[in-house]
Amino acid sequence: MSSSDKVTEPVVLSPAHVAIIMDGNGRWARSHGASVAYGHREGAEAVQRCVRGAIAHNVKFLTLYAFSSENWKRSPEEISNLTALLRFYIRHKLAELHKQDVRLQIIGEPERFGESLYNELQSAERKTSQNRTLTLTLALSYGGRSEIVIAARKLAQSVLEGKLSLDQIEEHHMAANLQTADMPDPDIVVRTSGEHRLSNFLLWQSAYAELLFLNVLWPDFREHHFTEIIDHYAGRTRRFGGRPQ
Repeated sequence: MSSSDKVTEPVVLSPAHVAIIMDGNGRWARSHGASVAYGHREGAEAVQRCVRGAIAHNVKFLTLYAFSSENWKRSPEEISNLTALLRFYIRHKLAELHKQDVRLQIIGEPERFGESLYNELQSAERKTSQNRTLTLTLALSYGGRSEIVIAARKLAQSVLEGKLSLDQIEEHHMAANLQTADMPDPDIVVRTSGEHRLSNFLLWQSAYAELLFLNVLWPDFREHHFTEIIDHYAGRTRRFGGRPQ
């Protein structure tokens, strides 16, 4: 067989950045006759499976919508349970993440969870800052619109200080002032539980992302679901507003 006759194996296109809206903990709990707190605990286990799936598929950035700015409207009891779970996750799962060479970072307003937990989150970020296999970003008390407003204020301040003129402002200036400035935009945004909306998640960054809505409640998320995400992405033709080549 000549070199021109050799069969070339298809290259599976893997996303560099997968962003997931983790939805369905409460419905999962109710369907199992359990408390919402138990549903959130099972959701935390799903996070670990998701991380393993990302690493297995060589995904470099995984961003998880853990708590939106609108979630503060929930009952004090549920917020207390979520806060306790977050503290448990940081204290008991960080060692495993560190061993997996995962860098943890937080976006949003984590300081709203109180000084003690905020300090623990910052400590976790510092401890894992040199890890390179995967960057796991947790969006906590995060809202996409608020993030854009804050970035716009920073740009306005730069104009007032004479560091930038109005006609110099380009899209990359806005992107550089977002909390995700050190990572690529998501290639694919996934939402579990069968809901079909972004819920104020990475609004600027998701402009050209593929969207996938999985009919699985988050606590039931398994590694094969991550493979489904990869397969879906590999089957898409990304045009970014142009025609396919």
